[in-house]
Amino acid sequence: MSKKRVLILGAAGRDFHNFNTVYRNNPDFEVVAFTATQIPDIDGRRYPAQLAGEGYPRGIPILPESELEDIIRSKKVDICVLAYSDLADDTVMALASRCNAAGADFTMIGVRATMIKSTKPVIAITAVRTGCGKSQTTRRVAEVLKAAGRKVVAIRHPMPYGDLVAQKVQRFATIADLKKHKCTIEEMEEYEPHIARGVIVYAGVDYEAILREAEKEADVILWDGGNNDTSFYKPDLTITVVDPHRPGDEITYYPGQTNLRLADVIVINKIDSAYPEDVNEVRENIRATNPRAVVIDAASPVSVTDPSLIAGKRVLVIEDGPTLTHGDMEYGAGYVAAERFGAEEFVDPRDFAVGSIAETFEKYYADRDEALVLPAMGYGDAQMKDLEETIRRCDCDTVIIATPIDLGRVISIDKPSVRVTYDLQEIGKPDVAAVLKPFTGKK
Repeated sequence: MSKKRVLILGAAGRDFHNFNTVYRNNPDFEVVAFTATQIPDIDGRRYPAQLAGEGYPRGIPILPESELEDIIRSKKVDICVLAYSDLADDTVMALASRCNAAGADFTMIGVRATMIKSTKPVIAITAVRTGCGKSQTTRRVAEVLKAAGRKVVAIRHPMPYGDLVAQKVQRFATIADLKKHKCTIEEMEEYEPHIARGVIVYAGVDYEAILREAEKEADVILWDGGNNDTSFYKPDLTITVVDPHRPGDEITYYPGQTNLRLADVIVINKIDSAYPEDVNEVRENIRATNPRAVVIDAASPVSVTDPSLIAGKRVLVIEDGPTLTHGDMEYGAGYVAAERFGAEEFVDPRDFAVGSIAETFEKYYADRDEALVLPAMGYGDAQMKDLEETIRRCDCDTVIIATPIDLGRVISIDKPSVRVTYDLQEIGKPDVAAVLKPFTGKK
């Protein structure tokens, strides 16, 4: 029998992992290409021969998803594999229809085939959407484990947007490592908060090789998920975060609903800033979908470095980029802080956006009447310069920075600024410490 010709639909993360775990050195399949979307400037590359294994001496091309039908026909694709996340269910079916109409089968690979088994206990932190609060939940889990004397290593979902061979296995223990590995803003936002708390972070491309390195120095491994993707590792405990600011999304987004069904523990985050009726809707969906899960109520209270720079001021709010783009959030912690501390007026950053930042607004904000906040897009030096210039042009009194890192450390901000920080705060019982007792040894 001839090999099945496979096209993997991705966004520089899950797609490479699916290839490595299911298709690499598999005699029954030939992966003819990857497609790329969501992240700017990640197509036009190749998955390198050094990582692709036997049968791919020239590597594998990475092509734009916008050319999907032409790719299927020209490369005689038999199977299209969906391998990226945070997609509405109807978007998934639209992709399936496009593939089917072009003559290819359409599939999504289940968790059994792609979850790698560790020799150490694994706690997976996942979510139903981008921007639910995985990062602060992971930090809280690490805090409890470290207080119990456990050596914790976090393995972060991939964001390999540069030299894939060089990024095969990356270890981050100090802030200097961020510069060493030429991290984007998006990468720094995920790694730096862990490093600041003394937690070593691994990431990269080959997640079995990454796991084996992490196991050498960990008592417990934390899977710090990205978007609403499923864990790359077989977990001993799965914690899934849901967001009552987007009620109903927990059962209508892929693969977020999968995470909801897999969860041993579900954290309802942001209760402090959500409408009660929306919290109740999320509770009902949890009960209907996964009644066995332990539910933790939580808040993400905000604090700012200098409230006096907000009260009565005309402000520009900068939030985490992916949360606002493919996460579909209109605002985040920065906007909440601006309202709470008495901002007089919000600047619409679209009026000042340049280059790739203007393109981001055109792509993700075309159907919105206003842009309340500026997404901190920084997928490379050119986009970071566009972000810096957009901020410089903005007519405002104060810049409110609600990104997980100190943005002023990596780009120049020529206006008074304040930082917004937030951590997970459980409400009542059960709490994170209670569900981690099997890992801390505490009765």
